Amino acid sequence: MTLKLDKVNRGPHLSTLVASSISREIAQGRLKPGDQLPTEQALATTFGVSRNVVREAIARLRSEGRIWSQQGRGAFVADATNATVLTIDYETLQRADSFRNLFELRGMLEVQIAALAATRRSDADIVAMEQALDGMRTAPYGSVAWLKNDLGFHRAVAEATQNPYMGQFLVFVSERVRESILAAGNQQKSDDMARTTLGEHERILAAIKAGDAKGASAAMTRHLAGAAARVGLPGSEASPKPVSPALPSRLRKAVRGQAAG
Repeated sequence: MTLKLDKVNRGPHLSTLVASSISREIAQGRLKPGDQLPTEQALATTFGVSRNVVREAIARLRSEGRIWSQQGRGAFVADATNATVLTIDYETLQRADSFRNLFELRGMLEVQIAALAATRRSDADIVAMEQALDGMRTAPYGSVAWLKNDLGFHRAVAEATQNPYMGQFLVFVSERVRESILAAGNQQKSDDMARTTLGEHERILAAIKAGDAKGASAAMTRHLAGAAARVGLPGSEASPKPVSPALPSRLRKAVRGQAAG
């Protein structure tokens, strides 16, 4: 079996890139159900990463139901019909239409979440939102720390609905969006943009604190429209020259990996 596995460039999500590359081999049929993956060391050499990165990638694929492991034998490709975990493949999001569709799904979910949060939130939920906002204020705009606190704010809003499934699904979708933004590096950055984005979050929080479901929904809608423009989604009103969110290739042609199954 000949696999098209390449070294990956340095970045904040090496394990994601490795997992995505292996997922692509599975999706394109070069790795079939029952096939054994190359050893950790072989994969680390092929991708040009540490064994810890490979372990993280394997753990992610296992949690997604794409592979299964057996102590002492290694990792094997799982039968796709047995998958019970929703996955959104990293490489699929390199296509502009897929990224836009994911952003649209996020919007439909978050607007309703904001409205519910306004009627169900507790004092502890408000504190969690305020702490996330404080983290955004102290982090450089667009940095990993900023995006982590941004996700934390939206998670806190989702948890304020008192519906655990809302939070789980939102975090799943938002994390895929966050990874894509970080990898693409095409988010506009400026002090004005930081103030605008913080203002959008503050208005969401104010409406939720006031118990204003309609206002929270409207504030979230405006925020998501602004967020779409900032990452250059085609059709955004604030983006006169739409920039494709298709991610630049993070895989460079260097080493052709071969593994005998």
